[in-house]
Amino acid sequence: MALIESEENKALRSAVAALGKRHGRDFDRETLWSEAAKLGYLGVNLPEAYGGGGGGISELSIVLEELGAAGCPLLMMVVSPAICGTVIARFGTDAQKQEWLPALADGTRTMAFGITEPDAGSNSHRITTTARRDPDTGDWLLTGRKVFISGVDIADATLIVGRTEDARTGTLKPCLFIVPRDAEGFTRHQIDMELHAKEKQFELTLDDVRLPADALVGDEDAGLLQLFAGLNPERVMTAAFAIGMGRYALAQAITYARERTVWKTPIGAHQAIAHPLAQAHIDLELARLMMQKAAHLYDSGDDVGAGEAANMAKYAAGEACVRAVDQAVHTLGGNGLTREFGLAKLITAARVARIAPVSREMILNYVSHQTLGLPKSY
Repeated sequence: MALIESEENKALRSAVAALGKRHGRDFDRETLWSEAAKLGYLGVNLPEAYGGGGGGISELSIVLEELGAAGCPLLMMVVSPAICGTVIARFGTDAQKQEWLPALADGTRTMAFGITEPDAGSNSHRITTTARRDPDTGDWLLTGRKVFISGVDIADATLIVGRTEDARTGTLKPCLFIVPRDAEGFTRHQIDMELHAKEKQFELTLDDVRLPADALVGDEDAGLLQLFAGLNPERVMTAAFAIGMGRYALAQAITYARERTVWKTPIGAHQAIAHPLAQAHIDLELARLMMQKAAHLYDSGDDVGAGEAANMAKYAAGEACVRAVDQAVHTLGGNGLTREFGLAKLITAARVARIAPVSREMILNYVSHQTLGLPKSY
């Protein structure tokens, strides 16, 4: 793994930064999504054979980070090309790849991802959404509930994590299904959030949703392998989202600290202001290094190594983002809470990086169990 980005990735970072600067924090989501797609940024991680850029999560994370650093992050990038596009590219049938990958790459179609449930939380083994076969037709029938699912209203379909019964053991195993937005019995209810985001959050209900046999993605017996093929990129991209947000907040604070003068001296000349901002920059840079490591491991096919690194990257980026936003607001004082500077809304948004898609406590559990070999507490 190279510690210095390639010239191609540097050029990508510069080009995306310019795109983000043109749109800024008052961006229109649909317009930016369309332009990013036309420039090839949305599908940069998808196979060239299906209209993608042939890169990996390394390149896609650069796109999301730079858009976030410009104040115009596209949350659905975490879901549509990173999770759903990756899963379909790796495990989908030829027909699924032909139907979905070109459209995900050019931005004409999007896909949401549904795993979280009201009573399961971070425990994927307690998912209660079940899929059973109709013995007469071979169709699948899905029943269950999902919660905090992003962008379902604008997505053409949702990749739903359900569980099917193993005929040999009778135990339930996770499987992935493509559920069209207008499928009968598939309903959504918007969750009233304090968080101000372009993408809305929904609770989903699946009431005997009938799907054709080919709605199943991949092998019915692959189970967790396919699930984590999507969850590891999700953690990497969440880290990119958080790092971009932290960089945006930090940039506002640095500009303010240079220009705001008290007693004829810029406040940034005082160590009480300068040092916390420097620390925030260091934390963000360190988090980016772990994110790049995780992306590299995933792109090279090391799913086990990527799992550990992706969790660490998400943890580090979430913590760095919260500290950067907090320090930026503090640097601006009362101005940090005004609409003019656009930092106050990040106080809530930054918490998302600590909470979703997996809490920092569950990441610490993962590291203590999987890396350190300590016994489980649950």
